Amino acid sequence: MAGGQGAEREISLQSGLAVQKALRASGHCVTEIDPLEKGWKLPSNTEVVFLALHGEYGEDGQVQSWLETLGVPYTGTGPEGSRVAFDKELTKQVFEQNVIPTPRWIMLANTRALPPTDLGEGWVLKPPRQGSSVGLQIVDAPDQWHEALAIAGDYGGPVLCEELIRGREITVGILDKVALPIVEVRPKDGPYDYHNKYTVGATDYFCPADLPADTAKRISEISLQSFEAVGASEFGRVDLMLDETLNPYVLEVNTLPGLTETSLLPKAAAAAGLDFPALCGRMVDLAVQDHVG
Repeated sequence: MAGGQGAEREISLQSGLAVQKALRASGHCVTEIDPLEKGWKLPSNTEVVFLALHGEYGEDGQVQSWLETLGVPYTGTGPEGSRVAFDKELTKQVFEQNVIPTPRWIMLANTRALPPTDLGEGWVLKPPRQGSSVGLQIVDAPDQWHEALAIAGDYGGPVLCEELIRGREITVGILDKVALPIVEVRPKDGPYDYHNKYTVGATDYFCPADLPADTAKRISEISLQSFEAVGASEFGRVDLMLDETLNPYVLEVNTLPGLTETSLLPKAAAAAGLDFPALCGRMVDLAVQDHVG
């Protein structure tokens, strides 16, 4: 299942195409469904729904709730964990409740808000219920604030404002309660935004990331803690920043991470010895096991 109505539709279709090829190469019979219209129906012989959806409807728990009522196994996290992880405000609250290190933050009610003076110099603005860095704005100076806030606010509702952590950007893939090798992302120009995520050649990737062993161990432990705290299961990805002294700050948990040519979870799985068809097959197996369990 790929596509849908959200802002990440095109990326979801790319993920879906990659997954279809991988599953068919492994001998699975695959039917494609695009839930662009909510009256979609599953084929009568459906054994597992592989969710390659991103963003609204796919990651926010809606489609998971419907599949639960149908009694059909599906890949990834359940309705409640999906709902919490997709909402950046709820995720931040869970991090604070579980003493998980995360950048300081506030919610801004409207695009007329002034720059917060208690979050340091430099801010990150995000729509709280979008993924794939949709609407992400990095603000290095106060004179950039109002334009950036207007862009982030274009998606409706309040805007999440975080302190800007200057350092290295990393991500940790999770598969069946195991943290995969850490991936470091280094965009060649600008922040790791929508363009740099999905443009081939725009970003350099290093996996496993060049980190001291004790730092890597701590990052993996914090990532697993974050994943479990929001109620995620089976597989996903935890995004973090490292400051100049390698202290980790968790940004968010992705319950249906991208599965495209430039996506990070497949890179981490490959570093662990799991090629893309094997990764997709493992996701199917986990869906069946969780449903039976």
